[in-house]
Amino acid sequence: MIRRVMVLILSLAVFSGYTFAGEGPAGMLEPQNMELNRKEELIKKEMLRIKVLKTEVEEDIIKYNDLLKKIELSLQKAEAIGNKRLKHVARAYEAMPPEDAASRLGGLDNKTAVQILLKMNSKKAGLVIGMMEARKATALTKEITKIKK
Repeated sequence: MIRRVMVLILSLAVFSGYTFAGEGPAGMLEPQNMELNRKEELIKKEMLRIKVLKTEVEEDIIKYNDLLKKIELSLQKAEAIGNKRLKHVARAYEAMPPEDAASRLGGLDNKTAVQILLKMNSKKAGLVIGMMEARKATALTKEITKIKK
């Protein structure tokens, strides 16, 4: 009998819209609020992790830019040394009689010959090219005209 009365009371309460603690709209929102709070914490942690990563990336960029500057400086120094040596070789070719310089430059690959000719005095380079085999002189002249500086 007590059981019947309890079931009847519960049925009437539910039918009339009465809710017990933890039920109804307020009770249903609590788990959602807890889930939202948990997700908010995860988002905050992820944002903090992203900030740390951003800082690390910015530091790496600075480090790599410094390294790039050092590499560029080293390349400039190496190029300056190469130019100095090339000028020395060009002066040696200028000191030779044009026939000898022409035969020696004719034996080099076109790129090297062109580099040497460009470092030579233009009058002496002209004499050397004039003494070369026609095909080699034409090929070197074409290479010289292709160079953009």
